[in-house]
Amino acid sequence: MITGLLASAAIAATMVLAVPAAAAEYATILLEKVVNRTPDQTWAKIGPYCSISQWMNFSCVITAGNGVAAGTIRRLGGINDEIIVAATPYSYTYIPSASTTLSHGTLAVEPLDRGRQTKIVYTLFYDQGPLGTDQAKAEARARRTKRFSDALDAMKALAESP
Repeated sequence: MITGLLASAAIAATMVLAVPAAAAEYATILLEKVVNRTPDQTWAKIGPYCSISQWMNFSCVITAGNGVAAGTIRRLGGINDEIIVAATPYSYTYIPSASTTLSHGTLAVEPLDRGRQTKIVYTLFYDQGPLGTDQAKAEARARRTKRFSDALDAMKALAESP
């Protein structure tokens, strides 16, 4: 009896493992904007983890961590948490904590022209597979591109402000 149960469990486990997972379909949006400030000046204005409240008009509160290192959590709009998973002196990468699909974003600044100018780089990476149709994928990409292009324009204005 026990041998039969073990055999049945082994067959069931094999069947579960044999079911193919839905294939992910990753998309990347890379946006850049040149700023007439040094990397230090630019990052000081746009880099703090809750400065998003100034360039995307979200309320933002640090709920865990020190605000700059991996493990820091910010709460946007009082409901969405995002966690820093990697950071450098001029960048951070975050993931949404409640997302059911894989996604992450990276904000970085890079020196140009021997450090007299800066390039702001925003990279979004997400699984567009669950969106289904090509039309839904194109619409979601257009929405994200517009939203984060507007954010880069706001970051440039903020970084270049006195």
